[in-house]
Amino acid sequence: MTEFDPAPESDAAQRRWQEGTDTFGRVYDVALGVTSPTAYTEIAELADCSPNAAKKHLERLTEMGIVRADRDSRPAQYERNDGYLEWQEASQIADELSIDEIIDRVAALEEQLTEYEEQFGTTDPTAVSVVEHDDHEMVHERMTAISEWQGIIREIRLYELARQLSQNDGHLIPA
Repeated sequence: MTEFDPAPESDAAQRRWQEGTDTFGRVYDVALGVTSPTAYTEIAELADCSPNAAKKHLERLTEMGIVRADRDSRPAQYERNDGYLEWQEASQIADELSIDEIIDRVAALEEQLTEYEEQFGTTDPTAVSVVEHDDHEMVHERMTAISEWQGIIREIRLYELARQLSQNDGHLIPA
């Protein structure tokens, strides 16, 4: 092992994970970390369980909307459902903040959004080229600004969703 290789996980740490979490919990944890379609057999290996157990739990997570399944691929592949995670995050915001606090936060975020739109002369951060400068520092600054800009757009979406949830007693659509 070279000095740059990551330290292997100790057997004790692996046993603690196994002892402290049931199979469903391990599959859930692994599934939340999967950002691209991944075979259930690979998820089983990462969750330290049998492929049959992983597939059973992944099907349950699919029914719950936590993961998405591509059953046409062989073997079946699964990935986390980012929409579910966004809804969960918005629900947490709705639980923690009042509607007025949410509205104030959106107003502050919209001010920041307007600043970025004026700075770059567009409403679309993907339309901005970050490499049109020869100066490495300028490229880095533009990349950072665009990343922050995209984060603000995401936050506005989350807080708007949280506002809807708060105003409609936890539902997206008024009853």
